[in-house]
Amino acid sequence: QVQLVESGGGLVQAGGSLRLSCAASGSIFSIATMGWYRQAPGKQRELVAAITSGGNTNYADSVKGRFTISRDNAKNTLYLQMNSLKPEDTAVYYCNANVAGVLTLKNDYWGQGTQVTVSS
Repeated sequence: QVQLVESGGGLVQAGGSLRLSCAASGSIFSIATMGWYRQAPGKQRELVAAITSGGNTNYADSVKGRFTISRDNAKNTLYLQMNSLKPEDTAVYYCNANVAGVLTLKNDYWGQGTQVTVSS
């Protein structure tokens, strides 16, 4: 089994910064694409940013230039540096990883989510 544990959420004023982390653990053979998603109240979950094992990234238009996704493959850890935060960034942020287990084929796994609240 594979677990994803997020940390780093919280309350911040508009214009501030936060850094989210997501640590993957368990019977991991390899991790392909990892990503951050978010879901605001009453809205669908949306992709914020994703990164491949080789370091290729893509971002939602709404966060380009403000957020930076990165990963440490040796530590199986994903990061999201969020700068110039806006009230509309308020949401629960979820980590996602496409993981090949030691004895299993690739599966998508999700973290439990971490709340990010940006006050105006």
